[in-house]
Amino acid sequence: MSVSETQPTSKPDASDSLWSPAYAALSVGIVSLISLVAFEAMAVGTAMPRAVADLDGLAFYAWGFSGFMTASMFGTVLAGEACDRFGPLAPFLAGIALFTGGLVVAGVAPTMPVFIAGRVIQGLGGAAAIVTAYVIVGRAYDPRLRPRAFAVMSAAWVLPSILGPAIAGVLTETWTWRLVFLGLVPFAIAPLLLVLPRLRALPAVEPAEGRSGRKLRAAATAVGVGLLQYAGQEVGEEPGQRLLTLAAVGALLMAVSLPGLLPAGTLRFARGLPTVVGLRGIFAGAFFGAQAFLPLMLVEQVGMSVTTAGLALTVGSLGWSTGSWWQGRPATRTPRHRLIVAGATFVAVGLVIVLVSAQPGLPASLAAWLPSAGWVFAGLGMGLGLSSLSVLLLEYSPPQDQGANVAAGQVSDSLGNVLLVATGGVIFASLHEAVEGWDVYRVIYAVMLAVACAGIVLARRVRPSTAG
Repeated sequence: MSVSETQPTSKPDASDSLWSPAYAALSVGIVSLISLVAFEAMAVGTAMPRAVADLDGLAFYAWGFSGFMTASMFGTVLAGEACDRFGPLAPFLAGIALFTGGLVVAGVAPTMPVFIAGRVIQGLGGAAAIVTAYVIVGRAYDPRLRPRAFAVMSAAWVLPSILGPAIAGVLTETWTWRLVFLGLVPFAIAPLLLVLPRLRALPAVEPAEGRSGRKLRAAATAVGVGLLQYAGQEVGEEPGQRLLTLAAVGALLMAVSLPGLLPAGTLRFARGLPTVVGLRGIFAGAFFGAQAFLPLMLVEQVGMSVTTAGLALTVGSLGWSTGSWWQGRPATRTPRHRLIVAGATFVAVGLVIVLVSAQPGLPASLAAWLPSAGWVFAGLGMGLGLSSLSVLLLEYSPPQDQGANVAAGQVSDSLGNVLLVATGGVIFASLHEAVEGWDVYRVIYAVMLAVACAGIVLARRVRPSTAG
């Protein structure tokens, strides 16, 4: 039986805590870092409409998101490379500096191009911060603490998910959208002060070799993802040859460059690490592809307000945090591959519930709460599955490859997200005017459900061998 098939059974001691003196400052620093990035991610959507209106940039609205995603893909690979070659200290500092610099540029931007430039800088910095956080977990924490570390990192998204949009709305309506960006800058100090001393004390790791050409492939993949995301966002407003061309170019760039950024065998889900990386894209695609259309369905078909519809996403984040906490409990003895199967199953169950809710003629009260109930299940599955995949990702990676493999996992997340959201956008744009509204959402959720079911089948391949 492999190490990955069971949880450690040794009796915990005083050091087996994220909050023991050996780890407390580092843990608080990582939580502060993740919370900073999470708040920006949850708040920016609220501020964007007012920002583009003030900057006379409505025609470039989608680029505020696409620019961030494109830069994030590139920054993910660069940060992974830097962590493996030089250790996490330099990319950590660069990530904090770029992210806060991007906040300042976006917050003071006089024009839309400058604002987009700020979002690009944020994407580079945010990607580096997330990758280095994962590498720090792999190098600084005892392996027994890693599941709990990922649980805490997931929990760090809960308050930003609940409070981020509301606070951003108040700042935007009462004062200015610029405070949504500039107001976060002081909060970058805490991660620096708390994490930096521990990074300097990490032991050196022999740098990895033989990765020539990854920067060019990363750039090509990032541009490809950006083009696909932009085409998917705009297809409902501007269907036609131009968007088809952009999508085709994006797909070609990704097909040529992506395999070199992932562990060999990822695209065919070879056993072990390749499946761990590939499954991250499956989980992210099924969940975020469905989530992108959930508030729209509740507003358009159920008649909810935007604020009330957004609560469905909040309960999903609570489910996510709960699932991640469960997999990280010291008492959990369930093998990792079974936790991942369970996670994919919960995501599928959640999507079935949402699919059932997308039926005409349901009582109003049932149509209102059933999607939220489904999203609790889906979030629970993400917490169980994605956190367990993160644990295995580090367990299967030698120290000199942790940065590259963490980056590959993040690339897979982004790829699944973009492809499935774009697929949902194409379905919505193609069918929205041709069929009844409920039918559109049933097709979208059926596609996402099929992806989640594929995850249930593939999850058994995370073990390197069939033994045991």
